[in-house]
Amino acid sequence: MKLQFAIDTLSTDDALRLAAAAAPHVDILELGTPLIKSEGRAAITAIKQAHPEKLVLADLKTMDAGELEADLAFAAGADYVTVLGCAGDSTIVGAVASAKKHGKGVVVDLIGVADKPGRAKEVVALGADLVEMHAGLDEQSEEGFTFATLLRDGAEAGVPFAVAGGVNAESAPSVRDAGAVIAVVGSAIYSAADPAHAAASIRQTVA
Repeated sequence: MKLQFAIDTLSTDDALRLAAAAAPHVDILELGTPLIKSEGRAAITAIKQAHPEKLVLADLKTMDAGELEADLAFAAGADYVTVLGCAGDSTIVGAVASAKKHGKGVVVDLIGVADKPGRAKEVVALGADLVEMHAGLDEQSEEGFTFATLLRDGAEAGVPFAVAGGVNAESAPSVRDAGAVIAVVGSAIYSAADPAHAAASIRQTVA
Protein backbone atom coordinates (compact mmCIF):
# COMPACT_ATOMS: atom_id res chain seq x y z
CA MET A 1 0.00 0.00 0.00
CA LYS A 2 1.25 3.45 -0.92
CA LEU A 3 1.19 6.45 1.42
CA GLN A 4 -0.09 9.77 0.12
CA PHE A 5 0.56 13.01 2.00
CA ALA A 6 -2.26 15.54 1.63
CA ILE A 7 -0.64 18.93 2.04
CA ASP A 8 -3.52 21.19 3.06
CA THR A 9 -1.64 24.42 3.63
CA LEU A 10 -2.32 27.80 2.07
CA SER A 11 1.18 28.78 0.91
CA THR A 12 3.68 27.17 -1.43
CA ASP A 13 6.51 27.87 1.01
CA ASP A 14 4.76 25.89 3.75
CA ALA A 15 3.95 23.13 1.27
CA LEU A 16 7.58 22.86 0.20
CA ARG A 17 8.73 22.71 3.81
CA LEU A 18 6.28 19.97 4.69
CA ALA A 19 6.95 18.03 1.50
CA ALA A 20 10.69 18.05 2.18
CA ALA A 21 10.09 16.64 5.66
CA ALA A 22 7.69 13.90 4.61
CA ALA A 23 8.97 12.95 1.16
CA PRO A 24 11.44 10.25 2.30
CA HIS A 25 8.56 8.37 3.92
CA VAL A 26 5.68 8.76 1.45
CA ASP A 27 5.02 7.78 -2.16
CA ILE A 28 2.64 10.51 -3.35
CA LEU A 29 2.60 14.23 -2.59
CA GLU A 30 -0.89 15.70 -2.79
CA LEU A 31 -1.49 19.40 -3.24
CA GLY A 32 -4.69 19.97 -1.31
CA THR A 33 -7.59 21.91 -2.76
CA PRO A 34 -7.07 24.93 -0.44
CA LEU A 35 -3.43 25.18 -1.54
CA ILE A 36 -4.29 25.12 -5.24
CA LYS A 37 -7.06 27.67 -4.76
CA SER A 38 -4.68 29.90 -2.81
CA GLU A 39 -1.54 29.61 -4.94
CA GLY A 40 -2.71 28.30 -8.30
CA ARG A 41 -0.95 25.95 -10.70
CA ALA A 42 2.46 27.33 -9.75
CA ALA A 43 2.27 25.32 -6.54
CA ILE A 44 2.00 22.10 -8.56
CA THR A 45 5.08 23.00 -10.55
CA ALA A 46 7.04 23.96 -7.45
CA ILE A 47 6.36 20.65 -5.68
CA LYS A 48 7.10 18.56 -8.77
CA GLN A 49 10.36 20.40 -9.45
CA ALA A 50 11.42 19.96 -5.83
CA HIS A 51 10.52 16.25 -5.83
CA PRO A 52 10.67 14.91 -9.39
CA GLU A 53 11.02 11.35 -8.12
CA LYS A 54 7.63 11.48 -6.36
CA LEU A 55 4.16 11.17 -7.81
CA VAL A 56 2.29 14.46 -7.46
CA LEU A 57 -1.49 14.60 -7.18
CA ALA A 58 -3.42 17.81 -7.74
CA ASP A 59 -6.61 17.66 -5.70
CA LEU A 60 -8.70 19.73 -8.09
CA LYS A 61 -12.04 18.20 -7.10
CA THR A 62 -13.22 18.96 -10.64
CA MET A 63 -16.99 19.18 -11.09
CA ASP A 64 -17.13 20.41 -14.70
CA ALA A 65 -14.80 20.93 -17.67
CA GLY A 66 -12.96 17.73 -16.86
CA GLU A 67 -10.61 17.67 -19.81
CA LEU A 68 -9.69 21.35 -19.60
CA GLU A 69 -8.94 21.33 -15.88
CA ALA A 70 -6.96 18.11 -16.11
CA ASP A 71 -4.95 19.50 -19.03
CA LEU A 72 -4.01 22.53 -16.92
CA ALA A 73 -2.83 20.44 -13.98
CA PHE A 74 -0.92 17.90 -16.06
CA ALA A 75 0.84 20.68 -17.94
CA ALA A 76 1.91 22.11 -14.58
CA GLY A 77 3.50 18.82 -13.53
CA ALA A 78 0.78 16.77 -11.86
CA ASP A 79 0.80 13.00 -12.28
CA TYR A 80 -2.78 12.57 -11.04
CA VAL A 81 -5.84 14.79 -10.74
CA THR A 82 -9.06 14.32 -8.81
CA VAL A 83 -12.56 14.59 -10.19
CA LEU A 84 -15.64 14.46 -7.98
CA GLY A 85 -17.70 11.31 -8.16
CA CYS A 86 -20.88 13.39 -8.12
CA ALA A 87 -19.82 15.05 -11.38
CA GLY A 88 -21.49 13.94 -14.57
CA ASP A 89 -20.06 11.00 -16.49
CA SER A 90 -19.00 13.29 -19.33
CA THR A 91 -16.80 15.28 -16.94
CA ILE A 92 -15.04 12.14 -15.78
CA VAL A 93 -14.65 10.92 -19.35
CA GLY A 94 -13.10 14.27 -20.27
CA ALA A 95 -10.55 14.04 -17.47
CA VAL A 96 -9.72 10.47 -18.50
CA ALA A 97 -9.18 11.64 -22.10
CA SER A 98 -6.72 14.25 -20.83
CA ALA A 99 -4.91 11.69 -18.71
CA LYS A 100 -4.48 9.36 -21.68
CA LYS A 101 -3.19 12.24 -23.78
CA HIS A 102 -0.57 13.14 -21.16
CA GLY A 103 0.22 9.63 -19.92
CA LYS A 104 -1.15 10.48 -16.45
CA GLY A 105 -3.98 9.31 -14.18
CA VAL A 106 -7.39 10.18 -12.74
CA VAL A 107 -8.65 9.57 -9.22
CA VAL A 108 -12.37 9.98 -8.57
CA ASP A 109 -13.11 11.41 -5.13
CA LEU A 110 -16.34 10.00 -3.71
CA ILE A 111 -16.79 12.66 -1.03
CA GLY A 112 -20.50 13.37 -0.63
CA VAL A 113 -21.60 10.36 -2.71
CA ALA A 114 -24.25 8.31 -0.90
CA ASP A 115 -23.67 5.01 -2.70
CA LYS A 116 -19.89 4.94 -2.80
CA PRO A 117 -19.49 1.27 -3.85
CA GLY A 118 -21.97 1.64 -6.70
CA ARG A 119 -20.49 4.87 -8.03
CA ALA A 120 -16.98 3.44 -7.67
CA LYS A 121 -17.79 0.65 -10.09
CA GLU A 122 -19.30 3.11 -12.57
CA VAL A 123 -16.38 5.55 -12.66
CA VAL A 124 -13.73 2.85 -12.99
CA ALA A 125 -15.72 1.52 -15.95
CA LEU A 126 -15.46 5.05 -17.39
CA GLY A 127 -11.66 4.86 -17.20
CA ALA A 128 -10.71 6.23 -13.78
CA ASP A 129 -7.58 4.63 -12.34
CA LEU A 130 -9.00 4.37 -8.84
CA VAL A 131 -11.48 5.92 -6.45
CA GLU A 132 -11.00 7.65 -3.13
CA MET A 133 -13.26 6.67 -0.26
CA HIS A 134 -13.21 10.09 1.36
CA ALA A 135 -14.85 11.66 4.37
CA GLY A 136 -14.14 15.39 4.48
CA LEU A 137 -13.48 17.43 7.60
CA ASP A 138 -17.13 18.47 7.88
CA GLU A 139 -18.43 14.91 7.51
CA GLN A 140 -15.95 13.63 10.09
CA SER A 141 -17.47 16.00 12.64
CA GLU A 142 -21.05 14.91 11.96
CA GLU A 143 -22.91 12.68 14.37
CA GLY A 144 -22.89 9.05 13.32
CA PHE A 145 -19.72 9.16 11.20
CA THR A 146 -17.54 6.08 11.53
CA PHE A 147 -14.21 5.43 9.85
CA ALA A 148 -15.21 1.79 9.44
CA THR A 149 -17.85 2.82 6.91
CA LEU A 150 -15.16 4.03 4.50
CA LEU A 151 -13.28 0.74 4.82
CA ARG A 152 -16.44 -1.29 4.27
CA ASP A 153 -17.39 0.73 1.19
CA GLY A 154 -13.91 0.27 -0.25
CA ALA A 155 -13.93 -3.47 0.23
CA GLU A 156 -17.46 -3.74 -1.17
CA ALA A 157 -16.63 -1.73 -4.31
CA GLY A 158 -14.25 -4.35 -5.66
CA VAL A 159 -12.14 -1.76 -7.53
CA PRO A 160 -8.79 -0.11 -6.68
CA PHE A 161 -9.41 2.40 -3.90
CA ALA A 162 -7.74 4.88 -1.59
CA VAL A 163 -8.99 5.95 1.83
CA ALA A 164 -8.92 9.55 3.08
CA GLY A 165 -10.42 11.14 6.15
CA GLY A 166 -8.76 10.81 9.53
CA VAL A 167 -6.04 8.32 8.58
CA ASN A 168 -3.25 8.24 11.18
CA ALA A 169 -0.73 5.84 12.71
CA GLU A 170 -3.48 3.99 14.57
CA SER A 171 -5.88 3.58 11.66
CA ALA A 172 -3.43 3.09 8.77
CA PRO A 173 -3.04 -0.68 9.34
CA SER A 174 -6.82 -1.13 9.08
CA VAL A 175 -6.77 0.74 5.76
CA ARG A 176 -4.13 -1.66 4.49
CA ASP A 177 -6.03 -4.68 5.78
CA ALA A 178 -9.22 -3.50 4.03
CA GLY A 179 -7.39 -3.79 0.71
CA ALA A 180 -6.76 -0.14 -0.08
CA VAL A 181 -3.98 0.61 -2.55
CA ILE A 182 -3.36 4.07 -1.03
CA ALA A 183 -3.76 5.54 2.44
CA VAL A 184 -4.12 9.32 2.35
CA VAL A 185 -2.72 11.06 5.41
CA GLY A 186 -3.11 14.77 6.03
CA SER A 187 -3.41 16.35 9.46
CA ALA A 188 -1.62 13.49 11.21
CA ILE A 189 1.53 14.67 9.39
CA TYR A 190 1.12 18.39 8.71
CA SER A 191 -0.20 19.19 12.19
CA ALA A 192 2.46 17.15 13.97
CA ALA A 193 5.21 18.87 15.92
CA ASP A 194 7.68 16.83 13.86
CA PRO A 195 6.15 16.05 10.43
CA ALA A 196 9.12 13.91 9.37
CA HIS A 197 8.83 11.72 12.46
CA ALA A 198 5.06 11.47 12.04
CA ALA A 199 5.39 10.37 8.42
CA ALA A 200 8.08 7.84 9.30
CA SER A 201 5.94 6.43 12.11
CA ILE A 202 2.94 5.93 9.85
CA ARG A 203 5.12 4.29 7.21
CA GLN A 204 6.43 1.89 9.84
CA THR A 205 2.92 0.82 10.85
CA VAL A 206 2.12 -0.41 7.33
CA ALA A 207 5.55 -1.67 6.28
